[in-house]
Amino acid sequence: MRITEHPILGKLEKHPISITFNGNKYPAYKGESIAAALLANNVRILRHTEKQKQPRGIYCGIGHCYECRVTVNKTHHVRACITPVKDNMFIESESGERI
Repeated sequence: MRITEHPILGKLEKHPISITFNGNKYPAYKGESIAAALLANNVRILRHTEKQKQPRGIYCGIGHCYECRVTVNKTHHVRACITPVKDNMFIESESGERI
């Protein structure tokens, strides 16, 4: 489910790394966004809304809507769609509680 060649970027090099999301380890590739890595691993729900606790995932994919906010290494409200993964990154869903 990952792009291997892009019409503008050319052939994409794949350097495997590992990330943890909600306590589960997933494979990822250096340089891809958190959202892309999780989507490739069939993770669709990234957080829940503050008031109604409704599930949210990737919406705009370019950092404008903030629907994909996650907690990364204890830093809250990180946009998964524009944040590149790093090896051994620890990512958690945001529960909808105000921080």
